[in-house]
Amino acid sequence: MKGQGAVRNIKNKFEKNEIVPFWENDFDFSEEKTKTEFTKVYAKTIVNQVKSIDLPFVQSLNPYQGCEHGCTYCYARPTHEYWALNAGLDFERKILYKPDAAILLEKHFKKKNYVPNTISLSGNTDCYQPAERKFKLTRQILEVCLRYKHPVSIITKNALLLRDLDLLIELQKDNLIAVALSITTLNEDLRRTLEPRTSSAANKLKAMKVLSEHNIPVFGMIAPIIPSLNNHEVFNLAEQFKLHGAIGFSSTIVRLNDAVEPIFKEWIYKSFPDRAEKVLNQIKETHGGNLGSKTPIERMKGTGKISENINQTLKLARQKFFPDFEYPKLNMKAFIPLLKPQLELFEE
Repeated sequence: MKGQGAVRNIKNKFEKNEIVPFWENDFDFSEEKTKTEFTKVYAKTIVNQVKSIDLPFVQSLNPYQGCEHGCTYCYARPTHEYWALNAGLDFERKILYKPDAAILLEKHFKKKNYVPNTISLSGNTDCYQPAERKFKLTRQILEVCLRYKHPVSIITKNALLLRDLDLLIELQKDNLIAVALSITTLNEDLRRTLEPRTSSAANKLKAMKVLSEHNIPVFGMIAPIIPSLNNHEVFNLAEQFKLHGAIGFSSTIVRLNDAVEPIFKEWIYKSFPDRAEKVLNQIKETHGGNLGSKTPIERMKGTGKISENINQTLKLARQKFFPDFEYPKLNMKAFIPLLKPQLELFEE
């Protein structure tokens, strides 16, 4: 279906039964063609502590659960199953949002003996997905970070972040912001199929240029690299990052863990039947015969000859375009732990 990544819903691992068509054309998609549903959820906390050794951040924040972008390969899809929802179409059409995200973040900052460390927005699902136009939760979060002068990083596949350029500029004055724009492919036909509701590569590159012109540290992400789909674009993407003002780029190799595997397999057979087997077999070669991996570091870089070739290409691209790239080091010392109202009375 147009604008959707998953072909259909699949079996939730927590459910015993699954509805499947008797024949391929038996599925009635009339019920599926509904508008995106939004549901409020009220979390007790909003900041997640990240302990993974292969991620460049230690705190993350996700104002949304599920993502309208519909990326077929998204590693966050299985998390929807914990809400009695589905990792397939439900993940793209039934979005959970946290209306009090900014309030919870402020409470987090007011914890006794809190030590500031960069908070990464979108550790799980994109904070600038289309729902953000309506709810503006990410903007509220950035406003809190600016008020407390707390460092924050953003990962997104959407040029919508330029709506909040005014806040990003203010954060940059104290070296409190870094942005990663994820561009998987320069091929617009592939992009529409692979990640249908993300911004086009052209718009994300324009956003990269704007951020660079305002001295906001921005780097590209080639994530994920999928053998026989976009691995040949590494050099072209790196060059475009350089031309549009990025300070560098990072990357990951695709991994199809848990519910992502059947979703991606069904998508690749529908979208690219001529090369589906080749793509899947090459993904397996990058993960020791499996379509996914949960081993730290290995899951990001892969193993085997195909991964070695990809990583060697990445190395050459970095040497050519970004030989001195390092992840931005944000300011941890500007943080202002605001006084509680009762104490503020004594200051007057």
